[in-house]
Amino acid sequence: MAKARNARLILENGKEFSGRSFGFPESVAGEVVFNTAMTGYPESLTDPSYKGQILVSTYPLIGNYGVPKREVENNMLKHFESDRIHISGLVISDYSFEYSHWNAEESLGRWLTDNKVPAIFGIDTRELTKVLREHGCMLGKIVVDDMDIDWYDPNVENLVDLVSIKEKTVYGTGKHNIMLVDCGVKFNIIRSLLRYDTTVIRVPWNYDYSNEEYDGLFISNGPGDPSICQDAVAQIKNAIEIDKPTFGICLGSQLLGLASGAETYKLKYGHRSHNQPVIEAGTNKCYITSQNHGYAVDHNKLKGDWLPYFLNLNDDTCEGIKHKSKPVFATQFHPEASGGPTDTAFLFERFIELIEKSK
Repeated sequence: MAKARNARLILENGKEFSGRSFGFPESVAGEVVFNTAMTGYPESLTDPSYKGQILVSTYPLIGNYGVPKREVENNMLKHFESDRIHISGLVISDYSFEYSHWNAEESLGRWLTDNKVPAIFGIDTRELTKVLREHGCMLGKIVVDDMDIDWYDPNVENLVDLVSIKEKTVYGTGKHNIMLVDCGVKFNIIRSLLRYDTTVIRVPWNYDYSNEEYDGLFISNGPGDPSICQDAVAQIKNAIEIDKPTFGICLGSQLLGLASGAETYKLKYGHRSHNQPVIEAGTNKCYITSQNHGYAVDHNKLKGDWLPYFLNLNDDTCEGIKHKSKPVFATQFHPEASGGPTDTAFLFERFIELIEKSK
């Protein structure tokens, strides 16, 4: 491997962290966020919800099990959450130049380089995370060999439009037709739906499905500010009015919240980890969940027959909403989490039960 180049992570508040480049040797700018998961970096890097972001992994050892083979199953890459890397850059503490895993095909550094994604190691990610927790998410840039670039705020763009599919795609041949609104869907959501005798009709985020036949509506995860996606919100309102069984995840929960008349807001530093505790509202049932979101629904401003479904036990933020009488609900967390936890995977079954009841 070629000698690692000098690199710096520069934050918009002026703080700098020095390290070494192990990805594509080019400078990049974006929004700096942190993830506390101990495993699953191939899944995180290919999660469309990270579009435009420089990802900080707080776990100190990254790269030790390499990158999986590009196996295809049901027209999807089996071990990834999409067909490409979506993060703008990666920041870690220690990089494992030697990897070992029975299913590994190449090193993390090679994968990043081939996909033109900059990365930096040798950073004190504990100190960096403390800065982000105190200040909140902020703009930053990875500067390689002093090749400075301008700041870039991804939140001013319609990031959903950048990651959403452009043409309708169909998966499976089951008896339940699911209209999946792709705002940046993770492959494991589609895999989870296909386990229940379904046909998944994946459409662009702003697709007009008002005149199409389907049994249930699914609104996917995705990146950025939900208030930008007004075309999707208008379509969801129509589906709610005709009582279509509806399930939203992550950004899908925020879009459903906007469609219900509630408001969304940007979290200080977001929830990005594999072990976030949530409680089902009105019960003592607690679940451990995987999360990746920077915005949330203000459950104090839910109107009419809308209720909070789950609440975060760390900060009491909204982790899902539901309607009192209509077959409509959403979660801010990821029941399909890959690689886990899957404590809430039963929510897919609940969605199918609502469809069967409505049919």
